[in-house]
Amino acid sequence: MPNRTPDQTTTRRAGAALALASVLAIAGFTALGSVFAYPQILHEPTSDILALFRQQQIAVMSWFGVLIVGAALMAPAGLWIGRLVGGTLGRGIAAAGVAAAVVQVVGLQRWLTLVPAISQDALDPSRRVSAEQRFELWHTVLGTGIGETGGYTLTALFTVLVVLGLRRSLLRRWLAVAGLIAAGLIATGVIVPLIPAASLTNFAGYILWCAWLLAVAVALFRFQPTKSTRAADPAAAPQRRHAAAHPH
Repeated sequence: MPNRTPDQTTTRRAGAALALASVLAIAGFTALGSVFAYPQILHEPTSDILALFRQQQIAVMSWFGVLIVGAALMAPAGLWIGRLVGGTLGRGIAAAGVAAAVVQVVGLQRWLTLVPAISQDALDPSRRVSAEQRFELWHTVLGTGIGETGGYTLTALFTVLVVLGLRRSLLRRWLAVAGLIAAGLIATGVIVPLIPAASLTNFAGYILWCAWLLAVAVALFRFQPTKSTRAADPAAAPQRRHAAAHPH
């Protein structure tokens, strides 16, 4: 098998990360919607949330684990796309991807690390009120504050930066526009505490975004570097200089 150029290797890695992140997000949200009525369940009384969690604990924790892995993949995807783009914009993409991954993982991990113990404490009448208060506190801090508000903002930023970085070399015009629309809709999630109806636009944005990730992944897999793109590849420059200095 012939060796791939650095561009091909990086694009395929980035494409694989985006595709897997999309598939895991779709699978996780679909499964949690079925077994846990998520995210609608979060609008129910805390006692009902914890009761349903206990009933479906293994399934709920497993599927939140799937969402965590999918969210974490934003970090390597951002690093690889940032390498492709290069320069200040490339560094911005990498930073936004890593930050988006971190805040979403931090927000989601509570369902694996904190909620199981809280839900068991809620079974004890003497500890029920305290347990429900702890759940509401962590839901506000880790869920609404970090995972959602931070996640919406950074995911939207990451998407816009990727569009700016790849629109000339990889993304067709319609795909660039779709990415910007998805980013705008996702960003409306920030105002959900003030305007609850924004949860609908946010949800629509994530549906579009998951489809957009898959489409971008396809574009990355189909990318074939030309002589001009290889010439512009910073990673290949040392190899070219070495070849020029030591001709065979």
